[in-house]
Amino acid sequence: MKILVVDDNPNVRRMIKSIVGNLVEEVYECTDGSEALAAYSTHHPSYVLMDIAMGQMDGIAATRQIIKADPLAKVIIVTNYDEADLREAAQLAGASGYVLKENLFDVRQFLQTG
Repeated sequence: MKILVVDDNPNVRRMIKSIVGNLVEEVYECTDGSEALAAYSTHHPSYVLMDIAMGQMDGIAATRQIIKADPLAKVIIVTNYDEADLREAAQLAGASGYVLKENLFDVRQFLQTG
């Protein structure tokens, strides 16, 4: 399994990689939603683990564009924000799941259950 981790915080990317490392063969990293679009088309990961709040392009917009390009893409939002409107926006953008960073181990469950 290949994953793409999209987060502007290198410590968060490191934590995610340590939590899911034994489940995946390849991990690609990006710091922004706009980078994620190019990385997705290059690597075609099994899952994208996408933050919401990032510099040039937020994770909701990036998710929407990835899903538009590949309706079968699996994007899991991994964020600090627990607001209902953001959860709804993620769902409308096509996200497969929504995990709070305080519950990072939930990402493993998503990856294991598909």
